[in-house]
Amino acid sequence: MVTENSTHGAYHDVRQYAPLVQTYVFVPIAVETMGAINSDGLEILGDLGRRITQVTDDIRESAFLFHERLSVLIQRYNAVAIQGTFAHTTSEDEFYAVPA
Repeated sequence: MVTENSTHGAYHDVRQYAPLVQTYVFVPIAVETMGAINSDGLEILGDLGRRITQVTDDIRESAFLFHERLSVLIQRYNAVAIQGTFAHTTSEDEFYAVPA
């Protein structure tokens, strides 16, 4: 089950992006690292999976969406979040520079 903090954070985004709701469908998706997804997010992702399946005629598309694409997205986000906690001591140019 998605924690109350992540659900609260997701619905804070709804208020923040309220002007977009007039033109676009905006559904916040709160995903915990271990895979729990908020109910609104689960509903829209299920609908998206069904639509992709209809277009591609591949019944595995919903499973690919949930098990592969979202997993990779969460892993990438976690990697970026962890990387941001390290002190940046050298620039990339200095790291790859060849000593004279």
